[in-house]
Amino acid sequence: MKKLVASAAVVIALATGASHAGGIVEPVTPPAVIIEDTSSNSGHLLVPALFVIFVLAATH
Repeated sequence: MKKLVASAAVVIALATGASHAGGIVEPVTPPAVIIEDTSSNSGHLLVPALFVIFVLAATH
């Protein structure tokens, strides 16, 4: 009878230890990669250049 109780205790100890292993863990997500457009755009110079051309053409 003692062997039956001892073996039952071992089985219960092993079963409860495995069921509590780990627990709830929040998932680890990699950080978002942000790629910036670093190419220079000459579009911001186009409008003032056209303005100067039109002003010079209008005054002559």
